[in-house]
This record gives sequence, C-alpha cells and structure tokens, in this order.
Amino acid sequence: MARTTEASCRQCRREGCKLYLKGDRCFSKDKCALEKRPTPPGPQNGRRSKSSEYGIQLREKQKVKRLYGVLEKPFRHYFELAEKQDGITGSNLLTILEERLDNVVYRLGFAVSRKEARQLVNHGHFTVNGKKVNIPSYRVKPGDVIAVKEKSKKSPKFKEILDTTENRPVVAWLQVDPENLQGTVLNLPTRDDIDVDIAEHLIVELYSK
Repeated sequence: MARTTEASCRQCRREGCKLYLKGDRCFSKDKCALEKRPTPPGPQNGRRSKSSEYGIQLREKQKVKRLYGVLEKPFRHYFELAEKQDGITGSNLLTILEERLDNVVYRLGFAVSRKEARQLVNHGHFTVNGKKVNIPSYRVKPGDVIAVKEKSKKSPKFKEILDTTENRPVVAWLQVDPENLQGTVLNLPTRDDIDVDIAEHLIVELYSK
C-alpha cells in the first residue's frame, strides 16, 4: 500500500503550519519541531523566492493531503465526487474528507493522530454499527455508531490514548461515550464545523486549470 515516507515534523515545516501528525507532541511548544524551527526543511540561504499562483495553489493541496493522510489518486477522486454534489465544491471536498472513518476515530479521541487512527482501523480495532470495518477510507453516515471492538477495549493502548485525548474537544457533529468507547455520527459536518485553516478555493482553482 502506498504511503508517505517523509518525517511527520518535516511535513509540518514544509507547509508552514501544524498538521497534528504526531498527536500530543504537536500541542507542546517544547517538543513541536515547527515551534523550534519555523522554516522549511533543506538548506537555508537567507532568501526565499516568491511563490507563483500555481505554487500557492499546489502547496494548499499538499497541505490538505498531508493533514488527512490521503495520496493523490484518492484525493483527486474525492474532488471529482465533490464537483458532482450540490453546493460549493471546496466545502464538499472537506466534508468528504471528514467523513472518512480514520478521521472520525481521530475526532472522537480514540487515536492521538490521524496516522494512528489509520493504523488502528487497519488492524481491525473498530466496528461500525456492530460490524468490523478495517478500511480507513470508509465513509460514515448520520446515525452510524463507531465503537472500539469488545476484545480491543481491554487493551492498555486505548487507556493510554484516552488519557492523552481526554481534554480534546469533540466536534459538534459527533457524540462520544468514552466510558463505552463508542461514538455516534449526529450529522455530517458543514464548512463551519470543520476547524482547519484551509483555503479550499485554491484547490478548486488548481484542479480547474
């Protein structure tokens, strides 16, 4: 399976913003690489060339791909789906990305990062409406109940995760029951519900060329 091999902290420095790829470490000023070195990786010669319009659009697309952990082919597929839906294409695209099971697991606080959420889903630790789902790209629907598998609830891994994420706010379109390690999709998110700093219109402009 294709995957991104660049170090997580280098990706944040490349995009110039926190992508929260390393969970709790990203919230610490002492541990966050971007806080320590807010410059792009690579040789620093004191000069930074001005980005072209295309370069700005491309960086925004790369930022979103890295944030959600999606490679180019599926990302392009999501964009095409967003174009076919009613409404604003950019907002539709972000909603589709938020619907992914790995993102929902992360949003519920059952993983410290989206990367860890993908791994946990891949390893079969979650069920949707009582049925095991091990596909991170599975798209949830309103009313779906996402839960940690009964056997996995006994794992000290999830206690460790909950101790780390207990103070993380849960988005309004999800409801979480930490005692039973399950959450419910109340409704699909609108653009106002998505708390990420993204200029999605730049991605639409890039793909519309």
